[in-house]
Amino acid sequence: MPDRPARRRGGGLWPGLRPLAVVAAVATVLAGCTAAEDVGTPAQRVSTWMASGSGGATIGELEVDNRNVARALARHDPPAEVRAVCALLATDAAAGHGNLPTPDQELTALLDRAYTHEFDAGAECEQAAGGGAELARSAANRAAGLALLQQAVRRVTAITGRVPSTTTTTLPAGSGSDPFAG
Repeated sequence: MPDRPARRRGGGLWPGLRPLAVVAAVATVLAGCTAAEDVGTPAQRVSTWMASGSGGATIGELEVDNRNVARALARHDPPAEVRAVCALLATDAAAGHGNLPTPDQELTALLDRAYTHEFDAGAECEQAAGGGAELARSAANRAAGLALLQQAVRRVTAITGRVPSTTTTTLPAGSGSDPFAG
């Protein structure tokens, strides 16, 4: 009996395309795992991140927290009340930090620094609620944090062409007041 040529496993019409099919299937599965803010132009990615990560609302919350801390200190509120507003500042800054990174490295760096200043300001204020040198450091950190938050707003505007709303209230759907609302 003559020797028969060895048959290739998985023959068929296009045996060389099988690895290509596997690569295509894996790419399709991985594409389904891509975050929405990783797709599109820089403006689209940042807009998606702002809407999904509540970037503008977080900035607005920190602005309100800063005003509340300043008011509580100016009114000489009882230490327990000062500690409460300071703790909220630190908590909101930590929550904002949890939404990082953004799709833009420069925006991420600005917000990282801003949230760090704001967190430190809240912690220092909370520790020195009755007075003390830490209140001066807290004030300096609040000022630095607010300046960085404003730079972040300018960065978002430069990338997207739209000024983000920093309101902390829920707007009606379709109101057009928040350019990044879904």
